[in-house]
This record gives sequence, C-alpha cells and structure tokens, in this order.
Amino acid sequence: MMKVFEMTDLGIMAYFLGMEVRQDHQGVFICQRKYAKEILKKFHMENCKSVSTPMNQNERLCKEDGAKKVEEAVYWSLIGCLMYLTTTRPDILHAVSVLARFSQAASEEHFIAAKRLLRYVKGTIDYVVLFKHGQEFNFHGFSNSDWGGSLDDMKSTSGYCFTIGSGMISWSSKKQDIVAQSTAEAEFIAATATVNQALWLRKILNDLCLEQRRST
Repeated sequence: MMKVFEMTDLGIMAYFLGMEVRQDHQGVFICQRKYAKEILKKFHMENCKSVSTPMNQNERLCKEDGAKKVEEAVYWSLIGCLMYLTTTRPDILHAVSVLARFSQAASEEHFIAAKRLLRYVKGTIDYVVLFKHGQEFNFHGFSNSDWGGSLDDMKSTSGYCFTIGSGMISWSSKKQDIVAQSTAEAEFIAATATVNQALWLRKILNDLCLEQRRST
C-alpha cells in the first residue's frame, strides 16, 4: 500500500475506531470489549445479571403493543450504541436489527428487550472475532430467513454471513422489502441478497490476491 499511497507506518495496530486489535502466535483478535463496558456503564447495567441469549426465543415485538411509551432519545441512544457494537459482534446483529424497527414509537416492552440484550452483552463481553494463522483461505457463505416475522407488516427477515479462513468478515440481518408469499419465497429472496454479496466479496478478494478458484 505504501507504494501506491503516501502514508506512514505506525507499527502493529492495537486500537482503531473503538475496536481493539491484538496479534499473537494464535492469530489476530478483534473485539470491542472496552466499548461494550462503556455502553453498560452509560445505561447503568454494569452490575446486571447476565443471560445466555440476546432475545427470548418466542418473543415477537410489534409497534402497538399497548405498553407505555418510553423517552425516544434514550432508546435512540441505546440502539445507536448497540448498532456500532455489531461491528465485531455478529451474534447480536439480528436482535439489534429487530429493536431498531421501533425507534419511532418505542414502548416499555421494547426497552425491556433492549436491556435484556445488554444483559447478554454483559455475559459475552469477552467474545472476539479470531483470524487464525493458516494456509487455507476458503470463502464460505451462509444464508437464512424467517417467514412473516414482522407482526406489523408481515415482512420476513433475511440474514447472511461470510467467513474466510477461521474468521467472519461480513454479516447482515435486514427486513425484506416485499411480503413473501411462502417460506420458499422468503428463502429465495435471502439467497439472492447473499449471492450478490458473495460476488462483491469475491471481487475484493481478487484485488487482495486471494482469488477464489472454488465455488462459494
């Protein structure tokens, strides 16, 4: 890169835009542990009891749930913090995506679900993305969707993630633009978005001299 751009070598990266980077004989570790602790402290959850999952399995939130509305500014701030935390935490991305849908009319039920997510973060604060040393850089993608998961408009949610070697490099959880008429259609929409991302990532890998000769 220094042959192409005018730049200064500052040595091995340790911290960048709230992300902690550690390199040793095992590989490269990327996390946001310090930032996660700051979020917990900001919302007075640093001493909370942790939980093992980011959301209740059978919980289905909606806009008009009859619960009392909460202060929007506080909810916006919490969701904004959690969205930035998803930079290195794909395990909370789906929950954050769902909670962000209610930013305009957040109720106590939504706020309770968001605080539960903070409790999950408390128990998983040491989670990292690990890129191990190795000779194989195989590129894999995973796709999934629900069907009619949104109670407000019956739209489904698409999700995908991609790994290269041992580490995850791209992930997404997003509500679909149209109402799928079947589970097969919802899965097809999700798969289409995943393929588009795969093609784009393969081009980037080619630029990085990591050409993928096998199918993804």
